[in-house]
Formats: sequence, C-alpha cells, structure tokens
Amino acid sequence: MSEPTLFTHRLNPLDPAGAPHPPHLIECRGLSFAYGRSRVLEDVSFAVHRGESICVIGPNGGGKSTLAKLILGLLEPTAGQLTVLGKSPREARTALGYVPQAMRFDPQFPIAALDIVLMGRLNHLKVGAFSKKCRETARASLAEVGLSGYEKRPFSDLSGGERQRVMVARALACEPEILLLDEPTANIDLSIEAQLLETLSALRQRMTILMITHDLDLVSSIGDSVLCVNHRVHRHSLPLSGETIKEIYSSRRRLEHDRRARDQHGDPCLCEHD
Repeated sequence: MSEPTLFTHRLNPLDPAGAPHPPHLIECRGLSFAYGRSRVLEDVSFAVHRGESICVIGPNGGGKSTLAKLILGLLEPTAGQLTVLGKSPREARTALGYVPQAMRFDPQFPIAALDIVLMGRLNHLKVGAFSKKCRETARASLAEVGLSGYEKRPFSDLSGGERQRVMVARALACEPEILLLDEPTANIDLSIEAQLLETLSALRQRMTILMITHDLDLVSSIGDSVLCVNHRVHRHSLPLSGETIKEIYSSRRRLEHDRRARDQHGDPCLCEHD
C-alpha cells in the first residue's frame, strides 16, 4: 500500500509555524494522583521521545488507565508536572489520537464506518456538514488501516477486528502526533489480531505510539521499550526476562521489583534492567 502524504509531515522537526518541537512529546516529573485518600500514582517521572513505540504494562489496579487519562487531560495531577508537546494535556489534546478498549454503541443505530471515522474531525467541524477536506482525510485514514471501500458499511455489521481498525482510523483522522491505545487486542479473536498487528507495525514507522496492553507478544512485536506501571513507574528495555515478568505480575514479588529498581538505579522511574 502506498503511503499517503497525509501523515508524513508529522516527522518534520518544525511545526507549520516554523517553531521547533519540544525535546520530549510527553514529559512527566514527580507526578502523583489520588482518588480522594486512595493514592493511585506516586512520584512518577518519565519521558516519551518522538518516534518511540512504548508499551505500558502492569498489574490491574496499578494505575495504567489513570495515567492514560492524565495524558489525555481528563484528570488533573494531585502533584507534579505533566506536559504533552510542551503544553498542558488539555491544551495538547487535539494532538493525540485515542483508541479506547471498546466503544459503546447501540447496534440498532444506523451509523456507517465513515461516520465513526469522521468523529475524529469534530474539532474541524464548523456549521453544517463536514468539509471535503475532512471527508478526504477520513477516507485516507480508513485506507491507512486497510479498510478502503468500507465507508458505507454499517459499523454494527463489522467484525470485532474491523471495528477496532475503524477506531484506529478515527484516531488517525485527527492527524495526531501521538497515538494512544488502550488494550487494542482485548476484544478481538487471535485470528484477527495479526491484521491489527500489521496495521500498528506500519504506523509505528511514522508516529509515536503509546499502548496499554497485557499482551506480551504484542509488546515484543511493537514496543521499543516498556513502562511498567504499578503506582510507581519503571522503564524497561526489551526483551523482558522471565524474572522481570514474574516480578511485575506476581503479587508476592511486586515489592521486590520496586526495591530492586531503587537499589540498582536510585530513581525507580528510570530503571532499564532486562
């Protein structure tokens, strides 16, 4: 498939106004967040560089989804700083394309695949219908995920894997700097997962990807590195060793994982052990 020119400008080190991009797309310093008295994230520091493909892993309840909501500007940190493209997450929200784990919709509602993708252009909608440019961008986004010709297909008639790729196309339609995905393979069959994997492999060549996942096969195929989120954050190089995986997911060994990172690296947010 030929590469559309639609997304290639995103790797240009200058924005359309000629201003240089910030050194980090996402920068988090000493961030903490709590729901009332329940602290979810504590003293989190990390940076995401342009062009990286990072997988976010960790046990349930460790704070992965909360971290995503903070990056999207849906929550405000209790303490610390978080910037996206050098701005607050709320100010930079239109620069992120978000793919949720699942989309709630009424299967009886007659909405087509192209209409779903056009939701990614809502910030460009003025009065009346979407512009020709918006529709061209939406069609190019569908083609980008291998669904050219699906524009008029009812969303409810699509398979789980096709729906997920439509959601990726919706995220691409906003022409994002960063693609943020939440468990993209959680609700699809293994037979369909390979198609989505192929799509993500192509996208990582020209945009920054941040993906929450429990799928270690996906981590090894897509990730450049890993953020382990369990109230604190540890940065890991790949491949992950079996010992590290046990420490991350075993309830009896998570404290050992945190302590080992502190002893070896001082700042647990910067550990790079295999």
